[in-house]
Amino acid sequence: MNKLSELSFETAYAELETIITQLESGEFPLEESVTLFERGRKLSQYCQSLLDKAELRINQLSEDGSLTPLE
Repeated sequence: MNKLSELSFETAYAELETIITQLESGEFPLEESVTLFERGRKLSQYCQSLLDKAELRINQLSEDGSLTPLE
């Protein structure tokens, strides 16, 4: 599994969707399901942080369309 910081939002989200499908199938033993759940939780938090950062950047757009520098 890749480090989260190396993943794009799209890649992380696709992996999260795969994990959800795997967990919903009920085909994995308990220990593997727990490991998948933990990875899914980390991916979910990572995706949310990327969305929060994107929202912040969008909200900082000035009227002329340029970005206001982050402080």
